[in-house]
Amino acid sequence: MDSSAGQYLILADGLSKYYGEFTAIEKVSFKAGRGTIVAFLGPNGAGKTTTLRILTGALAPSAGRALIAGHDMALDRLEGSKRMGYLGEAGPLYPDMTPSSYLRYVAEIRHITGAKRNEALERVAKECQLEEVWSKSIRYLSKGFKQRVGLAQALIHDPEVLILDEPTSGLDPNQIQVVRELIRAFAKRNKAVLLSTHILQEVEAMADHVLLISEGRLRFDGSPTELAAGGGIEARFRELTKGVAA
Repeated sequence: MDSSAGQYLILADGLSKYYGEFTAIEKVSFKAGRGTIVAFLGPNGAGKTTTLRILTGALAPSAGRALIAGHDMALDRLEGSKRMGYLGEAGPLYPDMTPSSYLRYVAEIRHITGAKRNEALERVAKECQLEEVWSKSIRYLSKGFKQRVGLAQALIHDPEVLILDEPTSGLDPNQIQVVRELIRAFAKRNKAVLLSTHILQEVEAMADHVLLISEGRLRFDGSPTELAAGGGIEARFRELTKGVAA
């Protein structure tokens, strides 16, 4: 564990990833402290997914470091993963299971057993408002409920860091509100959220801080107010991404 980085729950330090002559990302650096929600913006192909994969330990950087709660995800992935919850754009769900059986399975993978497992299941069922579908097949749940099951698996071990990839994409306004409230409540418990999204309204609704990446490089690192200065967030997004299609 890197104690010098302990004040930040998420730390990207000069992250670069090269595939031969192709540069996916280059010298990407940012940080997130406790109690913060950081929005990660950028058009398709900008480098968001590559950055998230490095932060979660699924991909090794060509250069730089990715630290979660002080643990280098290239060198100490298991310890870092214990402190992180992750929900990808396509949630890792098993349609033939129920939320109850699936989350029990996830808890076992996380080595949460006995009374602690039951407490964790009760906690995420309540936090994610899953009681009414607890014993229904995931296959037949609405997209909103499926997303909440995905969030529950990311929260089952009560992590310090939550990394989310497009968590509200395709949801209706009521479902979006539920997910937003979950994310806000998590951050308020002295934890950190990194939220990758295409939806600019999510920045205004939730984010304390904004990162904007384009063509593999970080183009903006500041507050939503600073990003909106000079024409609004949408206009600034277009300006900073040079018209690259989102």
